[in-house]
Amino acid sequence: MARLGKQGVFIVSAVLIAAIVAIGAIFPNRFGDLANTALGATTHYFGWFYLISVFGFVIFLVVLAFSKYGKIRLGPQDSKPTYGFFSWVSMLLAAGFGVGLVFYGMAEPMTHYLNPPFGDVQGATPEAARYAIQYSFFNWGIHQWAAFSVVGLIIAYYQFRKCQAGMVSNVLSSVTAKRPKLRRLGPVLDIFAVVATVMGVATSIGLAVLQINGGLHSVFGVEENMSWQFIIMGAMFVCYMVSATSGLDKGIKNLSNLNLIICFALMFYILLTGPTVKILETITLGIGDYLQNFIGMSLRMSPYNGSDWAAGWTIFYWAWVIAWSPFVGTFVARISRGRTIKQYVFGVLIVPPLLACLWIGVFGGAAIQMELHSDAGLAQATADNITSALFRMFDLMPFSNVLSVVALCLIFIFLVTSADSATYIVSQMTDNGSLNPPLLKRVIWGVLIAAICLTLLSAGGESGLKGLQSAAVLSALPFTFILYGMISVMIKELRADRKAMLTALYRRHSETPVGADAFEAEELADEDRYRRAPDVKNRRINPR
Repeated sequence: MARLGKQGVFIVSAVLIAAIVAIGAIFPNRFGDLANTALGATTHYFGWFYLISVFGFVIFLVVLAFSKYGKIRLGPQDSKPTYGFFSWVSMLLAAGFGVGLVFYGMAEPMTHYLNPPFGDVQGATPEAARYAIQYSFFNWGIHQWAAFSVVGLIIAYYQFRKCQAGMVSNVLSSVTAKRPKLRRLGPVLDIFAVVATVMGVATSIGLAVLQINGGLHSVFGVEENMSWQFIIMGAMFVCYMVSATSGLDKGIKNLSNLNLIICFALMFYILLTGPTVKILETITLGIGDYLQNFIGMSLRMSPYNGSDWAAGWTIFYWAWVIAWSPFVGTFVARISRGRTIKQYVFGVLIVPPLLACLWIGVFGGAAIQMELHSDAGLAQATADNITSALFRMFDLMPFSNVLSVVALCLIFIFLVTSADSATYIVSQMTDNGSLNPPLLKRVIWGVLIAAICLTLLSAGGESGLKGLQSAAVLSALPFTFILYGMISVMIKELRADRKAMLTALYRRHSETPVGADAFEAEELADEDRYRRAPDVKNRRINPR
């Protein structure tokens, strides 16, 4: 396995994915049942491990940001961020959870409103409404970005600070190099990351095609069938291939910026035309409840009453984001060059979750207020068909058709940017971590992902996609252990990095007092050189 050659990861990954998809297409129901059974067993026996791990990732990132390593840049120490803050955040959302947030920002609070988490309160009551917002904020908040943030930080550090290929195997090379028996696992780790990424992305795109078809049916009355799903998939394929050929700085960046603008416009429209004060109160109370119960929710399980709520929601979410972390983390790393570790952590760990909470607070808060005070039927509509619940809410608002069209466009563009970024990152993973993978390879992966979606849609529909999704999520368990190894290596590298900076400063500035902070010492040295240098203006007038 260690001698696969330059294209070995690409070839083996493609073959494995083709084999898994073929099994899923030929035996969709059997494949789905086995995958779901395996996933259920994993979450049952290791749910506690996922909760502890993700909470640990949050603590690790926050401590690291405030530590003496927080000023280290992801790149040369004098480098500047490649992308502006707005473009950076918009691309984070596009790769992370944009399309899911559009669909479930209203539907998840309504679901928890009918069936409160852990059965703590009675459903369809004001108490259930408060609980629904609190746990929706939690599920889409800081924890969901923790695994993405860890992988992205470590990959970016190695890629831009250490000038090595942004691959999982490269991060762990210092461990495997000392153990000859483990050295052959390097390509295996990369193949594992590629397979999990492609299966996860293909599943999300396929399910989103079904959801767009459901939205078109709800708004325009089109049929929910394979013909329309092929049309939607075909239009999406053309768009994300055009975007992919435009490159990262044009295609993904411009589409992501457009998405964020539309998101803000749609959110502010709902806020202003809905029960504005109640929505703002909902957001304020929700954030307070979220922060007050942060630790308790992070580690809550049900060993005494046997509730399976955590397994179906929080634990599944955490497993899903860990499984997706090689893809999203590598993309986040690619766009984060030049930022300090502190800037990176607070940008990735705070800004997207905050925007998610605002979105859920506006859409979920508006829907719950409508349900509480006018019996709008949104709770039942969500229970009947979660994919069309958002459009049912739009029907109760001014210019409903315009809102529905804007939402469909937003979902479609989010899917295009997600597929585009996925083909880019998978191509990078299968091209030895190249920052600019060949266009041909991006096109090949784009075609393969589209083919996977269409194959499973035609063979098993939603059941086939769900089976592939469960199979992808199963990869979260072994990858969690890989994440622990990556964190251990990262800590050692940071210590060595800081020691090297301090040693260099002592050698260059033997008469300058160097403190424990290498960055403050550098500033002191600069000030010292400035004081000792002749007047700058005199030097310009009288050059020597």
